[in-house]
Amino acid sequence: MKLSMPRFDQAPVLVVGDVMLDRYWHGGTSRISPEAPVPVVRVDQVEDRPGGAANVALNIAALGAPASLAGVTGKDEAAVSLADSLRAAGVAAHFQRIADQPTIVKLRVMSRHQQLLRMDFEEPFRTDADALAAQVDALLEGVKVLVLSDYGKGALKNHQALIAAARRKGIPVLADPKGKDFAIYRGATLITPNLAEFEAVVGACADESELVAKGLRLIEALELEALLVTRGEHGMTLLRPNLPELHLPARAREVFDVTGAGDTVISTLAAAIAAGEALPQAVALANLAAGIVVGKLGTACISAPELRRAVQREEGSERGVMALEQLQTAVEDARAHGERIVFTNGCFDILHAGHVTYLEQARALGDRLVVAVNDDASVSRLKGPGRPINAVERRMAVLAGLGAVDWVVSFSEDTPERLLAEVRPDILVKGGDYGVEQVVGAELVQAYGGEVKVLGLVENSSTTAIVEKIRSR
Repeated sequence: MKLSMPRFDQAPVLVVGDVMLDRYWHGGTSRISPEAPVPVVRVDQVEDRPGGAANVALNIAALGAPASLAGVTGKDEAAVSLADSLRAAGVAAHFQRIADQPTIVKLRVMSRHQQLLRMDFEEPFRTDADALAAQVDALLEGVKVLVLSDYGKGALKNHQALIAAARRKGIPVLADPKGKDFAIYRGATLITPNLAEFEAVVGACADESELVAKGLRLIEALELEALLVTRGEHGMTLLRPNLPELHLPARAREVFDVTGAGDTVISTLAAAIAAGEALPQAVALANLAAGIVVGKLGTACISAPELRRAVQREEGSERGVMALEQLQTAVEDARAHGERIVFTNGCFDILHAGHVTYLEQARALGDRLVVAVNDDASVSRLKGPGRPINAVERRMAVLAGLGAVDWVVSFSEDTPERLLAEVRPDILVKGGDYGVEQVVGAELVQAYGGEVKVLGLVENSSTTAIVEKIRSR
């Protein structure tokens, strides 16, 4: 299955459900309490993160999709913190604020990246279901996917009204279900139970064939279009009527914390479907995203650059020959990961030992090396008739095969200044025996705070000399 990174910026999603605040108290511990056999944590950092349905909306926004959220909170400090965090992340939050109703808070005491204790502050919600349904109906205008993020806390009391409102407008409904009564999600497009939730409703499954059979019966009973069962270390299974089941293996390299993994799955699914991806591709993207997020601590989001890099790695396109637009995206992702970009350019007509040594030295100056190559016409103008010996496609392919080179791009001008203005590398490198001020593009790079470096060339290594030697024979 071929994957690509969707355009999430044109994919508005509305999330409705149980919002909560995930609060973390971090600190060191070096002694046991004299009052009880428990560690004493000296709290030195307090961290608030949106949780539950709010985390789903936050994940959608982190992918670059327009995200809005409807839910219920109290009128308290936790609600203010929650609203502020969502606003800062670009999520449009629309809350029913109920007096004398505490906002759900899950407080975790952490020490050395380990959770020592969790305390939950919550009471059953006194939600006005009709008011919420009317609010959601108004918010659906322009939305491409509705997500029901159900944690069983009481914010969602009339699922059928919400599903019907969306389906009347032709909007797909995705539901992350809770409890043993899945009938409340009847008519949804897709539900995403984990294996334990699924088996609590349909009974234990001895093997995959039984899981598939029971899943298809559930789809028919609930009038769903699809069912996605998330299965932890066994990956995911997508079921659709009259289509083969799709089993996807777990993608996590190392599981550090599964908190919020289900939120990541449904948020990535929703954003991808809203962006026009077919369901199998959307599920595959969600599977990649889940594999990344379980390697993080606590309720965490996956960013668009992280997911894009995972897709590139999956498709084997993380490195190699690129068009300018692809290169700009790759550079943007690299910078989002804190990587320094090194840029060099040349004809590279006949690759020799001097080139290899030079490129290895250039790569050592940063994290990613961009090699810009003169196209055939510009080489002819610079080097004269009979050059290049090798066409630009061949020159670029050979460069892309070197371990030191990340990305190769061509340019048609005599100098790479236009490319430099587009890429804005952290370091511009040139080989030769001249000063920095003589390097083409040096002034441009230095103007925005970049560095320019000149590396010496390996002696007795020259493309021109090699060409002349061949011609003289």
